[in-house]
Amino acid sequence: MSETSVKRSGELSDAGNAEAQSRTPLIADLRLWALIGLVFLLVIPHFVYPVMVAKVLCFALFAAAFNLLLGFAGLLSFGHAAFFGFSAYVTGYCLQSLGLTAELGILVGTATAALLGLVMGLLAIRRQGIYFAMITLALSQMVYFACIQLEFTGGEDGMQGIPRRPLFGLIDMSSNMSVYYLVLAVFCIGVFIVYRAVHSPFGQVLKSIRENEPRAISLGYDADRYKLLAFVLSAALAGLAGSTKVMVFQLASLTDVQWQMSGEVVLMAVLGGIGTMLGPIVGASIIVILQNELAQIGSISTIVQGGVFVFCVLLFRRGIVGEIGYRWKSWRGRS
Repeated sequence: MSETSVKRSGELSDAGNAEAQSRTPLIADLRLWALIGLVFLLVIPHFVYPVMVAKVLCFALFAAAFNLLLGFAGLLSFGHAAFFGFSAYVTGYCLQSLGLTAELGILVGTATAALLGLVMGLLAIRRQGIYFAMITLALSQMVYFACIQLEFTGGEDGMQGIPRRPLFGLIDMSSNMSVYYLVLAVFCIGVFIVYRAVHSPFGQVLKSIRENEPRAISLGYDADRYKLLAFVLSAALAGLAGSTKVMVFQLASLTDVQWQMSGEVVLMAVLGGIGTMLGPIVGASIIVILQNELAQIGSISTIVQGGVFVFCVLLFRRGIVGEIGYRWKSWRGRS
């Protein structure tokens, strides 16, 4: 082996060791913050109304599912309310009419959302950009009108008084505290699935398709297949959030399947920071808390929400979490 090749291999080895050393503290920091966040979520229902926190977690999972599609695959969908709302109806029907246990009702609702995502994805991924967004919006409106016409959904009245069936047929779900911890467990599982998907070879291919789809195709990747998989996974997680929300509020209504709900989840993801893991969770928390605190002032609350959104977009161009992360990396780079 020549002296030049030995030198290059040594440089690559040093670079690999340096990269591994730089990643180790970052992974340790992520685990530490995840542990702190988990402890916080375990304790907070003893000080705050648990139903309110459970609602935040449901929408945070919904926003994280949407962010998987927009932030990492670069696909803007205006139809995610279809998965969120229709899975809520299916879960409510399973609990109310079929008498299934809580976990089976949630699984059936999630599977229905995944199947609906497969059908919509096969039709939508053939287009890009604004055309993709408009197709998803049109298909979502079809689901909305179907929910009005179908008998089991209750039409404009929706489904009310949905019972909280025991978990696994053994654990009582009648109290708000027990339902909260079920929602927390589902939220942690859903966020972990998103994290593993993003930090896997599948996630790296999605990022390459987002950045330069023709180049990814030239490298041999089937871009449509990867985008369809991301769409179905995002739809399933959105359905998981909608099914869990039924356990919290014991109702399913047209509000969850309207196009405004799709707009809200876009707002949550953009406000927190698309392409980040924590951003959708922060954005969903801000929007849900604002809606709850401003509910007494009626329609004016939407104006206030719009003002907050405009202010955050002007001040945090990458979203709240994205901008903070960018500033932190810049500061560490200068240091």
